Amino acid sequence: MDRPEEGGPRLAHLDRDRRLVEAAQADPARFEALYRKYLAQVYSYAFYELHDHHEAEDATERTFLAALTNLGRFEERARPADGEGASTFRVWLFQIARNEVAQRRRARRRRAETGLDLLAEAAGAVDIEGDAVRRDEAASAWRAIARMQGDRRRALILRFVDELSTAEIAGVLGRSEGAVRVLIHRALRDVADDLGPDRR
Repeated sequence: MDRPEEGGPRLAHLDRDRRLVEAAQADPARFEALYRKYLAQVYSYAFYELHDHHEAEDATERTFLAALTNLGRFEERARPADGEGASTFRVWLFQIARNEVAQRRRARRRRAETGLDLLAEAAGAVDIEGDAVRRDEAASAWRAIARMQGDRRRALILRFVDELSTAEIAGVLGRSEGAVRVLIHRALRDVADDLGPDRR
């Protein structure tokens, strides 16, 4: 019989992926469940960062390979303040993805490829049933985001493409939640400023 009142406060395990992680740590073949759960999100993040399908696929593959290889060292660090459904595994996985993307960017920096056409194409494909004006607006917004530098762009992509919470984004970027909120606010304002003159 559990007696939660004794021995002080209970440790709350809030990581929604805890059971899947423990299963994969016990049997690496069961990592497939985590792979299937996060494959689309990691690929999407890598594509919006790298603007290249082949590079995004390779970055995604290497992210999951690194996660599987290092899964034994992963430690759950969910706190009550993170809220229900928090996943420190997801934050950890996106930290690996962020590092992989950063390595790829450093490797190809000399070539200075922008990939704006691919980004505009992807933004237009999101709203297949929309009319040409809406596709043009979406493409313009994504071009504005692509012109941003660093963590402002990353914060927007993690929030609105991958739908991470502010706490999760803070974990991925290594910043406080307050700093992430400021990043997102400023990034949205930058997009609005970028698009503003053309919309008046």
